[in-house]
Formats: sequence, structure tokens, C-alpha cells
Amino acid sequence: MIAKRVQRIPSSGIRKFFEMAIGMDDVISLGVGEPDFVTPWPVREACIYSLEKGYTSYTSNWGLQELRDEIAHAIISDYGITYSPEDQILVTAGVSEAIDLAIRAITNPGDEVIVVEPCYVSYSPCVVFAGGKPVPVATDPSNHFKVTSEQIRDKITDKTKAVVLSYPNNPTGAVMKKKDLEAIADVVVEHDLIVISDEVYDKLTYDGKHTCFASLNGMQDRTILLNGLSKAYAMTGWRIGYAASTPEIIGAMLKIHQYTMLCAPITAQMAAIEALKNGREDMLAMVKEYDRRRRLIVKGLNALGLDCIEPKGAFYAFPSIKSTGMSSEKFAEKLLKEQKVAVVPGNVFGACGEGFIRCAYATSRDVIKEAMERMETFVSPKS
Repeated sequence: MIAKRVQRIPSSGIRKFFEMAIGMDDVISLGVGEPDFVTPWPVREACIYSLEKGYTSYTSNWGLQELRDEIAHAIISDYGITYSPEDQILVTAGVSEAIDLAIRAITNPGDEVIVVEPCYVSYSPCVVFAGGKPVPVATDPSNHFKVTSEQIRDKITDKTKAVVLSYPNNPTGAVMKKKDLEAIADVVVEHDLIVISDEVYDKLTYDGKHTCFASLNGMQDRTILLNGLSKAYAMTGWRIGYAASTPEIIGAMLKIHQYTMLCAPITAQMAAIEALKNGREDMLAMVKEYDRRRRLIVKGLNALGLDCIEPKGAFYAFPSIKSTGMSSEKFAEKLLKEQKVAVVPGNVFGACGEGFIRCAYATSRDVIKEAMERMETFVSPKS
């Protein structure tokens, strides 16, 4: 009765541990990648004011014109790339919808899509749902979880259509230097590929400046740039993302969006306008606090004997738990049951994530300290 391609896909491993923690008392969650900050007041006020004025209708399928204008301005300001807000920018219900639309818009049955792992859990399933074949490329701590152009080239066949990149990376916190991305761009041109670049954590880059893949020489017309306001502006529940690309690709994504989602909520779009116009100071303050938490959690994990490279972006640490002799799933389940600390097993982010766990530091420093104390009790040798 159920479609075979749906049967083949497991349920989200992230949501599994989130659901397990619901209802448990005194749980510390380092699991779900959601800021603990409340959306800044001016952004919330803009939403409230829009409701008071009676803005409760649909918007254009494209999204509000003013929001698309602000997105276009932000991309130019940050990366020097020009996209027309008229036909090259699409507002979506979060970046998750944008991922699905991008993959479905370009994937024919049998097409291969290279997916760099560990990665966000939806990439490979979306390829399968579109009738394509995900081709994983494994990264590891030896190269700080960064993919190389040679690794991508080795996976290319005559069926390869696209490459999915996501830097700063969820779950590893890895970032890519411009020269390394340029080497990948050369491979993309050589084999006439499309890049789907999920850059939702771009503002959460702690060392150096983020390089937008579409800003590289010759890459704008080969890239589907995905971004949104969920992480940097603490707006996860508002569900505002966007895609920017060529009119042809965005037009195809719009067609799917018209039939499946219609539009993102109007009040959330109005709040997003305020965030992009006037929210930079609040955003930078949150990023500064994440940076403090980043150093705290990495120091704590390494002190526990859980080897952890320092993440350079996003708000995740990805320590190895191989020294414990447990699988990622067993470690996460036992830690939750015995010490009430929720983490996500690394294997849900791809096979190469086995032996690791993801710890989100999007929570207060006091909570992180308490989590480290509980984890120390858990990993210490039992007498």
C-alpha cells in the first residue's frame, strides 16, 4: 500500500530522540538544533502589529515583494552577488522546504546527487523522494570534516546531476576555505554540475569570513543558494527560508511550491522584513554568545576524553565516543535514560557519523556546564 521509496526511508533520527525526551523530567537537551534565544522583540512586535492591521491573507507564491527586496539587498551587501527579486528569489516555508524544492526541480529518475556527509538528515531522503540516487561522500576528523575536490571527482559518473554542500556544517561545525571551494567549483564546471548550497548557518562563522559558493567565479548560474532566518535570528518556528538561483531554476521550484505550500505565512514574512532591516545588532550579539558556548563545550568534551575538534561554525560539537566502546545509538539512549542528557547519535547524519554524537550548544553556559557534569558521571569508569 505504501510507496516503496517512502518505505525505504527511516524516520528522522533527530526527531526520535526529541520525542523520547518529551515527558521526561529534568532533561537537558543538547539535541535539537534550535536557539534558546527568544526572537528579538522588534521582530515579534512587527508580527503583532501586522496582525493588528489585519494582515492575515495569502501572499504571492513568490513571497512578499518587500521581503524579496530585503533578501536581495542582504545578499548583495554580504557577498556582492546580484539576484533579481522579481524572478530569482523565492521565499519558502523554512530552508527545509527549499531543499526539497531544489532537489525535485532538477532531479530526473535515475539521476545521481552527491551528498557530502555527515550532513543534515533531509538531503538524501529528498533525493530518494524525487526518484534520484543519493551518492554519499564521507568526511572525517582527519580533515576537520571538510570535503575535497578529489573526493567529489571520484564519485562522479555520467549520471551525476548535482552536489549538495552545506557549510558551515550541521552536525560537525566544519567550514570551508575559499580556495577549497574554488577547487570544487573547477570540478563542477568540468562535469557540468549544479550545486545546491545550504548556507543557513553562514552568519554563525567564528573564524574568518564565510564564503558564499555562488560568489565564486562562474558559480552563480550553477548554484541554488539556500538560506533563511531560523538560526542566526532565532526564528525557527517562523518558518522563513529562501532560495536564489537562475530564473529557470527558481521558476521550476516555484511551480512545485505553488501546488504544495502556496506561500509562507504572511505574518512571519513581515517579521522577517523587520529582522533583515533592523535585526543585525541582535543577531551579532547572539553569535557572540554562541562563540563563548562553543569554546566551553569543546573544552568540556575533551576533558571527558571524548575527542572533539573545534567547530568553526554553526552551533554543534561533534565529539567521538569511540573510546567508550558503545555505538552512537547505544551511547545516546543510555545517556538519556541514565543521566537525562539528550544528544543525537552521529549515524543519523550518514554512515560516517557512526562513533560520534551531535551536541548542540544553542543553550546557556550554565546548562552546558551541568550537561558536562552529568556526562562525566556517565563516562567515568564504574567502580
